[in-house]
Amino acid sequence: MSEISPRNISTIPESERTNGSSKNGNYIKPQIEHKDENLDQRQKKSTISLVVIPTKIDGTENSGVEVGSSEVEYIESENLNDVDDVEICLKTLLTGLSSKDWVSVCEALNNVRRLSIFHKEVILGILGDVISLIVKSLKNPRSAVCKTAIMTCADIFKAYTDDIIDLLDPLLGQLLLKSSQDKRFVCEAAERALIALTTWVSPLLLLPKLQSYIKNRNPRIRAKASMCFCRSVPRLSIEEIEAFGIDKLIQTAASQLSDQLPESRDAARTLLLELQSVYEKSHFPKPTAVSEDPEIASWEHFCQSKLSPLNAQAVLRVTTVAR
Repeated sequence: MSEISPRNISTIPESERTNGSSKNGNYIKPQIEHKDENLDQRQKKSTISLVVIPTKIDGTENSGVEVGSSEVEYIESENLNDVDDVEICLKTLLTGLSSKDWVSVCEALNNVRRLSIFHKEVILGILGDVISLIVKSLKNPRSAVCKTAIMTCADIFKAYTDDIIDLLDPLLGQLLLKSSQDKRFVCEAAERALIALTTWVSPLLLLPKLQSYIKNRNPRIRAKASMCFCRSVPRLSIEEIEAFGIDKLIQTAASQLSDQLPESRDAARTLLLELQSVYEKSHFPKPTAVSEDPEIASWEHFCQSKLSPLNAQAVLRVTTVAR
C-alpha cells in the first residue's frame, strides 16, 4: 500500500483521517484516480507507438519500436503505380528483399510487383534470386510480410506465365500450405494467387507439378491441390489431353473420390464429369477398323479397363448418377 499512499498515515490530520475513514477511503481514492490517469496515458502512448513508422536516428533505423500490421497498405495490382527510377529500384531490390526490417521487405515486395507489371524484362536475369527471397517472405511469421509476398506471387504468375515453371516448386508448396491455414486474410490471398497460377500458367506444364501434392500427407494441401488440378484440366485442348493421357487424368481424379476432405471429393467429381464429356465427344480411344464395337469404346468399358474394379465402380457411380 506504500505505493498508493505516499504519505505516512500517522502524519495525516485527524480530521482528514475521519473524513477518509474506511467507509469510503477518501484519503486513498485521489491517489488511485491519479494512478489510473497515468495508466491511461501510458496505454494511449503504447497504442500510438504501434503505428509509428520507424525513424532514422544518426543514420540508423530505430527498430526498437514494433510497427503494427495496420501500417502496411495492401495495394491491388490494378492500383499499383510504376516505379520512379527503374535502375535505382533494381539495384536495391535484393537488398530490400533480404532486409531484417519487415517494412523494408514489404516495400521491396511491392517493387517486385511494380517491376513485374511495368518492366518485367529487367528482372529476368535475377528472377531466381528474387523467387528465393519471396519464398523466404512466404515463410515469415509476420502476416503482413506473408500476405504481401502472396500478392507478389500472383503478379509474377501473370507477368511471366510459363517462364516461371522451373522456379515454381517452392512457391507452389508454400501457397498450397498458406491457403490451407487458419488466418483468413492470408488464406484468401493464397487462394487468389493459386487461381492466378491456374489461369496464367499452361496446364500441360502445371499438372505434373500438382500431381505430387495431390498425394501429400496433409489432407488440406491435398484438397487445395485437387481444386487447382480441377481448374486446370478444362483449359487443356483435345490434343493436350491426348498428350497428357486421359487415363492418367481419370486415375488421378478417381484417387480423390475417397479422400478425407469434401473439397477433394467435390473437385474429383467435377473433374470426372468434365473428363467423361471430353471422352464421349472425342471418342478416346478412337475405334479402329478392326474394333468398331461401341461397347468397347464406351466410357464404362474405358474406366473398367484403366481403373481397379473398386475405383471403376466409384467413377461410374458418380458419372451415372450425375447424368
